[in-house]
Amino acid sequence: MKLILQFVRPHWKLCAATILLLIIDVTGALVISTLAAEMLNLGTAGASFEILLNTGAKMAAASILSSVCAILGGYACASLSAQVGKDMRVAVYRKSLKLSIYDFRHFGTASITTRTVSDITTIQFALTSFIQMVLPVPVIFVVALALAFRLDGEMGAILLAVVAIVFVLAMFIMNSAAPLFRKLQKLLDRMTTILLENITGVRVVRAFNNERREENRMGAAFEAYAATSIKANRRFANLDGLSFLFINLFIVIVYWLSGGRISAGKLQIGDITAVIGYALMVLYFLMMAQMVILTMPRALECCERVRAVLEHTPEIQDLVWENPKEEKGQNDEVLAFKDVSFRFADAEEDTLSHLNFVCRRGETTAIIGGTGSGKSTVASLILRFHDVTDGSVCLNGTDIRKMTQKHLRDHLAYVQQKAWLFSGTIRENLAYSRMNAGDEELMHAADVAQAGDFIRSLPSGLDSPVAQGGTNFSGGQKQRLSIARALVKKPELYIFDDSFSALDFKTDAALRKALAKETKDAAVLIIAQRVSTIQHASQIIVLNEGQMAGIGAHDELLKNCPVYREIYESQTKEAQEA
Repeated sequence: MKLILQFVRPHWKLCAATILLLIIDVTGALVISTLAAEMLNLGTAGASFEILLNTGAKMAAASILSSVCAILGGYACASLSAQVGKDMRVAVYRKSLKLSIYDFRHFGTASITTRTVSDITTIQFALTSFIQMVLPVPVIFVVALALAFRLDGEMGAILLAVVAIVFVLAMFIMNSAAPLFRKLQKLLDRMTTILLENITGVRVVRAFNNERREENRMGAAFEAYAATSIKANRRFANLDGLSFLFINLFIVIVYWLSGGRISAGKLQIGDITAVIGYALMVLYFLMMAQMVILTMPRALECCERVRAVLEHTPEIQDLVWENPKEEKGQNDEVLAFKDVSFRFADAEEDTLSHLNFVCRRGETTAIIGGTGSGKSTVASLILRFHDVTDGSVCLNGTDIRKMTQKHLRDHLAYVQQKAWLFSGTIRENLAYSRMNAGDEELMHAADVAQAGDFIRSLPSGLDSPVAQGGTNFSGGQKQRLSIARALVKKPELYIFDDSFSALDFKTDAALRKALAKETKDAAVLIIAQRVSTIQHASQIIVLNEGQMAGIGAHDELLKNCPVYREIYESQTKEAQEA
């Protein structure tokens, strides 16, 4: 509840107006029942037409006021729920942008998606239902009981007893339903995970003819969710039946007691209808409230899941940096790894051990090694997707942990191993790294990345559409567009993480030649698996099981580094055999 109050507080005026309008609405309904009973009593007593007309006018006024307040209250409640939901989603989204890769593994991408969309929708529905169905109950309860006791003390006491019984039943069933709703949210995460895997990996599923296997896996997830939902819905069914039983029992008791009281002149016919009207209204709202209360465990579980994200302390945090105005190009040593070691939180051994190297302005540094040697982890450390375990990574002589992540990444351009493009146009994707770049700059970067010709061949050129993930382009085209996007930024350090792997040798050679001219005022770090891609680098770092097996130029490493020589010879042999 604290989470909801936190987001409702900025809209307290709208919340107060909503509650006031709803209170007037339900109070008006009780007044109408009272006036109806009065009119019935006056009619049976032979009152004049003027008196009856006056009472009818009061009823009409109360009805109009109640209806107007109901409409305005519903509108205000919907607006409040929408505002709270929007604020929550913005908060979760902004927090997710600060989470590290390890944090995302902790929560799960599918779970973050479910919390941002489904969980907050559940919270919105619970908030609307709570305001409209639960908050008015105390008002109705107090006013209706007061009116019932005013007419007949014994009937008022019976009504109080029935309401208390139904309330106790609702609380008991709510407690028994809470674990089921917690389980439902976990099962929903599971369904979302499997569904995302099936959709994003549909080509693999079809390639291995595993449609039936995935159907069974998805079906099992659906079945588990359905079975738990049925158990939760049985709680509703039991409570509904018992509530109607007590309502009908109360009406029978009222009619049974009323006969004797009317004969004795202690009660009028209109009073009976008033008491039954009060009872029906109280028990109607109580039933609506209990249905809302029964859904509260699920809403509270959703609140807890959202709160866990909002209150989670990210693995990577910014410190207060005392020199945010550092100028570009002050230091030839753009990047330095100083005795860097790194170990994942759940690992028993270091992924990287004691790395020492420098990336200088105007030079290209390359990293090569076998699968699992830690090449891509180097890029993650530079970008602060993870923080080093020991040692330090410095940008222009400053430990990157002492600067803001924004400042650090403003100085870098990163092309990841798996090229990713956003839905939109080619222009929007190329300008993603620098929004104010003109078309001439975009095409220049595309030409350097060897993507200019294929962009010009498209009917719409830079305005050609891009599907989500760039699925309407080949792997090589996506890589070239990703490289062009990095070039548009004009940073101090370019990081190419195996981002030439989808290019043929001719395009690779042309790209490297053009890249050397374009990046002469910046440092370049290339992570690669092909020796041909990095053999002209100023220095090559050879990684083997997370340790530096050698560092130097291509010719030097062929002589002095057995690991590099083995990689070179194996690739040369493969090329000759091909």
